[in-house]
Amino acid sequence: MTAEAVIETMTPSPLPDWVFPPPQGFTAEDLDHIADLPAHTELIDGSLVFVSPQAAFHMRAVSLLEAELRRAAPNDVRVRREMSVILAKDQRPEPDLCVVVAEAVRSGKETYYRAQDVLLAVEVVSPESVTRDRQRKPELYAQAGIPHFWRVEEDAGKPIVYAYELDPAMRSYARMGVHRDRLKVTAPFDLDADLAAIDRI
Repeated sequence: MTAEAVIETMTPSPLPDWVFPPPQGFTAEDLDHIADLPAHTELIDGSLVFVSPQAAFHMRAVSLLEAELRRAAPNDVRVRREMSVILAKDQRPEPDLCVVVAEAVRSGKETYYRAQDVLLAVEVVSPESVTRDRQRKPELYAQAGIPHFWRVEEDAGKPIVYAYELDPAMRSYARMGVHRDRLKVTAPFDLDADLAAIDRI
C-alpha cells in the first residue's frame, strides 16, 4: 500500500454518515439516532428530505394558524408546531402544525407522535415543496388514517386554506371547503379565524 493510500484510509470522510443511506433506506426510528442530522429533516419513502429556508409568508401563516388553533382547541387536544409524525416504517414527515390528542403528550420529551394520535395535519405550501405538500404528504396522511388535513396556499400574500376530511373506507381525503378571508370549520373542533389577520403578523 502506498503512503497516499494509507493516508487516505486513515483520513476520516468529511461527509456525515447519513449522506450514504442504507440499501433498504432509512426507517422512522433512525431519525432519533443519526448524529448531526439537520433540524426538521423528514423521512419520505425511506429517503431523507431536508428543509429549505422558509419565506416570511410561510412563517406568518404558520404563526397565525397556530395561534387560532390554540385559542379554539378544547382541553382534550394539543397543538404542536413542526413535530414529526410516524406514519409507517419508512414515513416520518413533519407537518407545519398538527393537532394531537392530549394523551399523546406524555413526558414532554417526545420527538414524534404516532398517526393514531393526530386529528389534524397542516401543511403550508412552499415553492420547494409543492409536490410533497399537494400530493405525497396528503396521500400518506390519508393512508395512515389522519382524519383531517389542511393545505395552505398563498394568494397575493394572503392565505387560502383548503380543508379536507378523511373518507375512512377509501383512505383518501374529500375536500370540505376552501377558505379565503375567514376559516370557519366545525371539525376537528369549532374554529372561526380571521385569515386577513396575517397582515398584523
